[in-house]
Amino acid sequence: MELLGSVSCSKLNIQYPFYFYIFAHNNCKYNKTVCMYTYDYLLDFTTSFFMKIGCNREEAVITAKVFLAAELRGLPSHGMIRIKDYYELWKANRINLKPDIRIIHETPSTAVVDGDGAIGMIAATKSMEIAIKKAEKVGSGWVSTRGSNHFGIAGYYAMMALEKDMIGLTMTNANPLVAPTFSVSRLLGTNPVAVAVPANKQPAFVADFATTPIARGKLAVAEKKGKKVYPGYVQDNEGNPSDDPTILKRGGSMLTLGGDYEHGSHKGYCMSAIVDIFSAVFSGANFGPFVPPSVAYLPLLQKKVGEGTGHFFGAMSIDAFQPADQFKSKMDEWIETFRNARSAPGKPKVLIPGDPERACEERIMKEGISIVPAIASDLKEIAEDLGMNFMIQ
Repeated sequence: MELLGSVSCSKLNIQYPFYFYIFAHNNCKYNKTVCMYTYDYLLDFTTSFFMKIGCNREEAVITAKVFLAAELRGLPSHGMIRIKDYYELWKANRINLKPDIRIIHETPSTAVVDGDGAIGMIAATKSMEIAIKKAEKVGSGWVSTRGSNHFGIAGYYAMMALEKDMIGLTMTNANPLVAPTFSVSRLLGTNPVAVAVPANKQPAFVADFATTPIARGKLAVAEKKGKKVYPGYVQDNEGNPSDDPTILKRGGSMLTLGGDYEHGSHKGYCMSAIVDIFSAVFSGANFGPFVPPSVAYLPLLQKKVGEGTGHFFGAMSIDAFQPADQFKSKMDEWIETFRNARSAPGKPKVLIPGDPERACEERIMKEGISIVPAIASDLKEIAEDLGMNFMIQ
């Protein structure tokens, strides 16, 4: 990569290098120009952006870290591309930047949290902190949250439990873009699940996945790149298979894990439904087709059955089951057993959940974070509207 210049953040006036290079994606047959930025530059810009629209510094930093965690872990569908969504939601007055996040019901091990329309990253972080504090006192903590918004990558919050020798669990429902098996009605969200389990010498086990074959944001990334998507991801409004990432804008829908019944889509439907019930029916959030859209170009629904988007968080203290060191040593053994599984001819070694994201994070911290030019242009336009600075070639 060739260093072409530097950019400065308008808030802190710190210089950071940025790069442009020809990026050949492993799965692409062509080269595509992308903009490369350091982690620090994008973290500073994102923090400044959220402060500019009204967040206090602490909450802006929390939110920015979740955005950048997505970029580092190879999940750009939940990273910088979402800045535009939050900008439009702010302009439409659909997020509360001065929320009163509070517990509205609790027992020693459980709580229901009202996010009061907060940015999802703020409501989620505070909810997971409550779950961890309860687990420290009574062995486990379970929190269901209502009145929130899109919260980024689920794994970020599950991983908060690791440093406390706890297992973390996170779920969230999302705006309805997904059709149950045999249906063309958009009744569910991509509804991800994340579980983080600590180990000793081995890296933590971190499973973070949507209950659909692809996250909604990845459709947006494919659209920005001008790419098609694989069959089994989306369908048109008549239920016909489609490879068009823009099909949702014309009444199409996403499919649950499995794609169709013959490949187990009913199991993906079950998982998505469980997430919806835990996140929304427990907390009093909107469920299923009533979840408010996380993008401003979609109108708010006339009917609602609860408050905002719903999440679910869990923290389990390992010491509540057995000594943590003993468990983590056993986890090492579990991980090593699976790493040593014999691979099929021509296939790579078996991976442990969290391996690809860790490898991605190490690489990206060295090479920089790549931003698709169309997304960089959006960020520059937003920055100019706010009197900020975002540099692209």
